[in-house]
Amino acid sequence: MEAAGRFIDYAKPEHPSLIDEAHSLDELYGVVNVPTGIWIDEAGMIVRPPEAAWPGRAVFREMIPAELPPDADPWVVKALGVTSRIPTAPQKYVEALRDWVARGPESPHALSPEEVIARSRPRPREAGLAAAHFELGQHLHRAGFPDDAVPHFREAHRLQPDNWTYKRQAWSFADALQRPNEVYEGDWAGDVEKMGPENYYVLPDF
Repeated sequence: MEAAGRFIDYAKPEHPSLIDEAHSLDELYGVVNVPTGIWIDEAGMIVRPPEAAWPGRAVFREMIPAELPPDADPWVVKALGVTSRIPTAPQKYVEALRDWVARGPESPHALSPEEVIARSRPRPREAGLAAAHFELGQHLHRAGFPDDAVPHFREAHRLQPDNWTYKRQAWSFADALQRPNEVYEGDWAGDVEKMGPENYYVLPDF
C-alpha cells in the first residue's frame, strides 16, 4: 500500500483514490494488468469491460530524473528502456471517456451488453484455480508465512501465465523493483522484453 500511495500522492488527484490491496477487482472483473479501466454507468451496468487505460499522464515516467546517474542499476535502465517502447494512447482514451461522460449511452464508445460480454475475458477452470492459489498466497504472506506463500504464487503464474498482476505482486515481494530473483522465474523487464513491449497492452479500439 505504501508503494502505491507514493504514486497517488505525486499525481495529486482531486477524486477519492482507493488501493485494492486484496486484488478484488482482479477477481471480480478479470483484470490482468495495470493500468486498466472499466466503465460502469449510473445504473451499475458495465459499458466497457477491462481494457488498457491511461489518465493522460505517465506519472511513473515523470518521477524518473531526465538523466540517470552513471552508477544507476542496469536493470532499472533496462526497465525504463522497455517502458518507453510500450505503446499507449492516453489522448484517445481521455477523449473517448469524456465523450461517454457527456453523451452517456449515445456515445459510440458505450457498448451494448452483448458487446460487453463478447469482449470480456473468458474465465476457464485454470483461471479460477489461479485466482484461488493467488488468494492463498496473499493470505499466507499477510499472515506472516511468506515462504509458504511462494508455491501458491508459482502455481497461479503457471495456471494463468498472461496475468501480469499475479506475477508483479509476487515479484515485488521477492524484490521491490521486480528484478530477477531466486524465488520466482522471470522478472518484469525481462519478460516484457521477451514478449515484445508492443504486445504488453491491447490498445482500445477508439
